[in-house]
Amino acid sequence: MTPELHRPLSLDRIGANGLDMSVSATAAECAALAVRMKLPAVLALSCTFYLIREGRDLVLARGHLQARVAQTCVVSLEAFEADIEEVFQVRFVPSGEESDDLDPESDDEIPYEGNLIDLGEAAAEQLGLALDPYPRMPGAALSEAGPEEQPHPFAALSGLRKLN
Repeated sequence: MTPELHRPLSLDRIGANGLDMSVSATAAECAALAVRMKLPAVLALSCTFYLIREGRDLVLARGHLQARVAQTCVVSLEAFEADIEEVFQVRFVPSGEESDDLDPESDDEIPYEGNLIDLGEAAAEQLGLALDPYPRMPGAALSEAGPEEQPHPFAALSGLRKLN
């Protein structure tokens, strides 16, 4: 299945000095990404990459993602627009050669088949990682609902005593 944002790149294009590449999503790709990410809308998405070969099969990618999305506020349930900007680093590795390293500080690995890496899918994955899982519209606040106080059982009687 072809991903919503598909930008294949042959490893042969990455020379000894690296390669700068840019990916920008079309309106149709933004709409498809919004469905995938369960967002009201992806309004714009662009990502620049600097690619460096690390040996024959490994590629280090330093990226800068910029996006404008519509998200649903977890407080008011209203849609609002938000800008996303993320600087990241990932490694493209041949499928089946991913590391078993569970260190959260190590680079994420993106497996690829054959001689092609997909910069579009890498950008889409970074967008998914950069999204706030609990988006809150600016100014949205939860109401201060504290625990309800139960009336004292003899409160009604004290009211009667005041009448006498």
